[in-house]
Amino acid sequence: MSSKIIALASDHGGYELKTILKETLVSQGMSVLDLGTDGPQSVDYPDYADAMAAAIGDGRAEVGVLLCGTGIGISIAANRYPVLRAALVHDAFGARLARQHNDANVIVFGGRTTGVEVARDCLSVFLSTPFEGGRHAARVAKMGADRRGCSPVPQGK
Repeated sequence: MSSKIIALASDHGGYELKTILKETLVSQGMSVLDLGTDGPQSVDYPDYADAMAAAIGDGRAEVGVLLCGTGIGISIAANRYPVLRAALVHDAFGARLARQHNDANVIVFGGRTTGVEVARDCLSVFLSTPFEGGRHAARVAKMGADRRGCSPVPQGK
């Protein structure tokens, strides 16, 4: 695996799985930036998508892991930002294609819907798979050329 910095963020629904994945990454010698939350108390998942966009946008992290109860809400919130391409995955095949075909830089899990071993496997595949480019590059470019900006997509446009 690479030496890139991996940011992790979750709401309360993903806190437990985030903690386990963080421990896994640290034990593998990975550099981790924990953006919260720091406990099981109820918090709002859009705040953690915002934190991920800021961390990737300003270069503190290269890739990220986001979690909420199902992964759905936080992936919707994350994909409002041109700097993020967040993919909610449920298996290693989806994790691999998210990188190969979509150049995803954030993997999303449901803390209440994804088992620990499945999440570990998906994360390992995600981090070790490069973007294939080629025929996929033009499609990815249509999703937004500005991967460094942190502003959400304007509403109503």
